[in-house]
Amino acid sequence: MAAGKREQTQNLGDGSSAWLVPVAIIAVVALLIGVVIWLNAGADGDDPAAAETAATEPAAVEHPDSVATPDLSSEEARDPDDLLAVGPVDAPVGMVVFSDFQCQYCARWSHETLPVLMEYVDRGDLRIEFRDVNIYGDDSERAAKALLAAAQQDAFLEYHEALFPEGEIRSSGELSEDALVASAKELGLDVEQFRTDLTSDQTAEVIAANAQQGWDLGTMSTPAFIIGGTPTIGAQPTAEFTRMVDEKLAAAEG
Repeated sequence: MAAGKREQTQNLGDGSSAWLVPVAIIAVVALLIGVVIWLNAGADGDDPAAAETAATEPAAVEHPDSVATPDLSSEEARDPDDLLAVGPVDAPVGMVVFSDFQCQYCARWSHETLPVLMEYVDRGDLRIEFRDVNIYGDDSERAAKALLAAAQQDAFLEYHEALFPEGEIRSSGELSEDALVASAKELGLDVEQFRTDLTSDQTAEVIAANAQQGWDLGTMSTPAFIIGGTPTIGAQPTAEFTRMVDEKLAAAEG
């Protein structure tokens, strides 16, 4: 069923997004720390010029741990008409998922972790918005369009699961238009309406905008997430996601 594991890292954006700013700051601070250490070492040696230079350097440099993580809560749409979202619009914790239907780790996360997070959704504690960045090209984009077409017939979660069967990715052939329509038929959807929505300009615009959101944030690998405004990357253990959601819930409750 799977086309085999693919390399999960793909460079996107111009690297100057808000998401990546803390990483750049840490790198600069680390460089400054190295310079200060080198200068101080010179001051202990025999070179008077080095000692004089070291004496004029700042005595302290901000530690990288003190660099704040950006708050990306504004990336949550909280749109009641969003067909690619689950959970109450006013849930205390919001989550944005950046994924790709040819990403093996996305498939694993959807199979292992998403069902657990759906318990928070069902309790009204969490809202999850799905944004497919389609870094693997046309097949991924077509699958994302198919998901939106299914969502227009109230089959979002069912079709999402069909695109990641048993936590695996589909082969390229299984992401063809005919194969995607066949999956809609298996779910009992209106096939003609599904095909119309799959190929519509409106669907294409929504999917393109969702992908652009991820690119604008500098998403460099999938899956990537924003949980309560905090960015995190990778299909980490399920317990790590529940921990993060629990922390955000506790903070929201004051």
